[in-house]
Parts: sequence; C-alpha cells; structure tokens
Amino acid sequence: MAEQPPRHLLIPFAGRGSPACRAALPALKLPNLESLLSRLTLADTDTQDESTRSPPHERALAKALGIAAADGCIPWAALEARKAGLATPDDAEGWGVVTLCNWQVGIDDVALGDPAAIEIDAAESTALLDVAKPFFEEDGIALHASTTPGRWLARARIFDGLATASIDRAVGYPISQWSPLGDSARPLRRLQNEMQMLLYTQRVNDDRAARGVPPINSFWLSGTGALKGATPTAPAPTVSEALRVSALRDDGAGWAEAWQALDAGEIASLLADYTRGADVALTLCGDRAAQRYTVQQRGLARWARSLFDRTRAGTVLESL
Repeated sequence: MAEQPPRHLLIPFAGRGSPACRAALPALKLPNLESLLSRLTLADTDTQDESTRSPPHERALAKALGIAAADGCIPWAALEARKAGLATPDDAEGWGVVTLCNWQVGIDDVALGDPAAIEIDAAESTALLDVAKPFFEEDGIALHASTTPGRWLARARIFDGLATASIDRAVGYPISQWSPLGDSARPLRRLQNEMQMLLYTQRVNDDRAARGVPPINSFWLSGTGALKGATPTAPAPTVSEALRVSALRDDGAGWAEAWQALDAGEIASLLADYTRGADVALTLCGDRAAQRYTVQQRGLARWARSLFDRTRAGTVLESL
C-alpha cells in the first residue's frame, strides 16, 4: 500500500501587520493552534521584506508544488492553463491572469479594490470578455475564460519574465505602487487605459450601477510567467481562505473571529489527525514570512515536553 502524503494545511494572512489586525492579536485565544505548534517542529522559514511582489503564501505554495521562480514570476496562469487543457505540456510561452476589478479613485491616488468584492457573475464576465478580446489581440495577447467569473487567462510572449504583483499584495494600495515597471510593461499600461475607457461605456456597468455594486473599470495582471518543463505533480497543500477578506480590509474584529473559527475547525481537525498518528504539516504565512511546521519526533518524551513547552500563538503570528 502506497504511503499517504502528509496532510498539509497552508494559512495565508495568519499574521497581519495592518493596524487593526495587529491590535487584535494580543487578545486572540487559539488553544488548538498552540497545542499543535507545541507538538510540531519548525522545519522551514522563508522571510523577506514586504516589497516582494509574490507574498509569502504564494512562495510557500509554489515551493510545496516544486515550482522555482523569480519574485513576481510564479507562473500560476501557465499552470492553470495546462490543467484546463488550454496549453500543452510542451508549451513554454508566457501566460498571465487578467482579473477584472474596481479601481477606487481618491483625491491623491487610485487604489485597487478587492476583486472578490465586485460580485461579478458569469454573464457579465462573458459579455466583457467578448468586448475586450479584440483590444488584447491587437497587442498579441490571446484571452481565454476561466472557471471563475471576472478572471481570464491570457497568453502572450511578453508575459515570460514579466514580474507582476499578486492581487493579495496590491489590494488597498495605490496602483502606482505595484504596477509593472519598465519598457516591457508599457503596452500593458496603454491597454489598461484603453480598457478603462471601454469599460466605462459598457451596459454591464449601467446595470451594475442600478444594482448598487461597484463598477468594473479596469483589470489587474498577475500570475505571469512561463511554465517550462513537466507539470508539477507534487501534492498540493490545502489552502485556507478564511482570513483573507478581513485581513485585506484590516477588519481586526473580523480577522480575530475568523481565526477563532479556523482554530475550532481546520486546526482542530489537523490536531486530531496528528493525535491519531497521521503525518501532518502546517504552514503559517503573514506579510513578510512563511513558517512550515512538520512532525519530526513522537513518543513520550516529546509529549511530556509539549506539556511544559507551550508555544504562544501570538508570538508566532506576530513574527510573520
């Protein structure tokens, strides 16, 4: 009988440096996480500053899958295109993820709103894709629908080696802070301007205004790169999205509530699996760092030490 891979839970936004989330951290009670951390061993740490285009949870996921890539060039779109049958295993051209979004215009700057909050449906996504395709094709970019409304896969040579920022880095920040720079990105900036004018005239946005939801007025490019070689076959960890929305909104109370539900749910389940003797792994990710914990020792001595060597969850999460 084949040995089962460890159950691996990866938690993005486990630590968050924004003001409200940081203020919520000292009062956070996570007994199952503390119990699990006291039994597992820190096996790997990836710490970089917050200027990286690829956040810690994306770097950790890429590493778990066996994908090596430069910052901002993890080829998520190319991987998805292969799995969807849009790209063949020998296709080494660049791909990118085009995500429809709402750019929030302020007095001094334009910020990226969270695309998860725009409530786009499949019919709207299809209508806008049909309108956008000719404009992208003029720049040699082929657009394809994905299984997620408002999220398209784009194929073009210029995406190979073009570093772009993850949406999870850019949400809530000025567009200028995270937009691709350099001559290679100039056609994309022009295309964004054209799409802004085009989207402004679409009936889809008139209907959205009538429903009271934000207009779709631009797109964000991410997940760029070329997937060269075989499609990764390493088992993917389970990625929890429980903390994402409250973290990006800096909703401290919501983030703490989501953490407590996560502790009582998936963390408790992982702890129960460990207690039954299963091989488990846990990766906690924040703004700067990812820490992976694994089973490296069992037995009475380890259990006895865990009773006295209680790892304070807040200390771990603050370090992320």
